[in-house]
Amino acid sequence: MNDSYPSTLSVLQHADSMFPSGAVSFSWGLEALCNRSIIVESNRLFEFISAHLLSRWSCLDRPIIAHAHAAGNNTSILTELDRNLEAQSLSTEQRLGSTQMGGALLSVHARTGTPGASNYIDLIARQQAFGHIPVIQGLIWRALGFSEKQALMMSAHGLCTGILGAAIRLSIIGHINAQVIHTRIVPVIEEVLLLPIPAPEDVHSFIPQIEIASMNHENDEIRLFIN
Repeated sequence: MNDSYPSTLSVLQHADSMFPSGAVSFSWGLEALCNRSIIVESNRLFEFISAHLLSRWSCLDRPIIAHAHAAGNNTSILTELDRNLEAQSLSTEQRLGSTQMGGALLSVHARTGTPGASNYIDLIARQQAFGHIPVIQGLIWRALGFSEKQALMMSAHGLCTGILGAAIRLSIIGHINAQVIHTRIVPVIEEVLLLPIPAPEDVHSFIPQIEIASMNHENDEIRLFIN
């Protein structure tokens, strides 16, 4: 068997939307914009995913994942990255969504014995860390033997498929349109992955419309998702 097969199969397993990461409960701000009739069709949805990739994931989540991956088990670096991401996430719902997904991912890997998972859960319990999902992805996926490049591709893929899945559940699009948008978004992901990784002190996020909509989400009468 080709040596690349086991690693590729493992990447497919952990990047699959069926993996119990907790992401199914989140819309990344999409539901609030849908409730306000701002995103009701596929072109606006493509713009929404692109905004997440270019104005948040690329310049905040992506570098945090890369630096967490490089940190390995260095908890002082990991917790500093965690605090940085907490400070950069303006809306409560986006912060809670990130930490709840991180906690869910940690819980699965603690139960399956992934190195570092139980230790980081203890740090969160002692309020020494927040457990934001990009930090946990970098930590866990390195522990599983994935390269930085693989970890970044997995994260970008998971964000896009998660949003598309939420859009289907919100009846914004159907399954066929989801595949059309997914195909359209691949070049955007490829473009972002080629960018240099910013230093930890240079990470930032600027998605004001999404952040504001997320802040208003808790007042919506109908809520299918947590954020």
